Amino acid sequence: MPLTLSIVTAQRTVLERGDVTKLVVPASEGQITLLPSHAALMTALGSGEMLATVPGGVESIAIHGGFLQIVDDQVSVLADAAEHVAAIDLERAEAARARAEARLTGRDPNIVPGGLDVLRAQSALQRSMTRINIVRRRRSPTGVPSSRA
Repeated sequence: MPLTLSIVTAQRTVLERGDVTKLVVPASEGQITLLPSHAALMTALGSGEMLATVPGGVESIAIHGGFLQIVDDQVSVLADAAEHVAAIDLERAEAARARAEARLTGRDPNIVPGGLDVLRAQSALQRSMTRINIVRRRRSPTGVPSSRA
């Protein structure tokens, strides 16, 4: 029996499928592979690529934090942010990376060192780098991101 997968954020449902044969997720402590009949589990998610093997291919989703629970082949993902990799705009992700780096290197006069803005900039940098690396890996013939990051 396949896994039933539901990925939701506070804003929307990103993916719902009932035919997942294998799921690879970026857990906070490392990558986890889930197969049908997996033991019940709840884990925090890190930032990275989630790969859902389905009939005819693999669904690729960029995940940026959250939680995953699997019980009786029902996988529920509550993500801070998530998006289909095909929907990622590489130019926009690179611009977000540049803005975050400017904030973190002190080139943005509106950032107070050690404040909440720094944490937001660090989070934005991590999200943008995840997006960039996933898109480059998917577009590279070798599956290895280019070194332009």
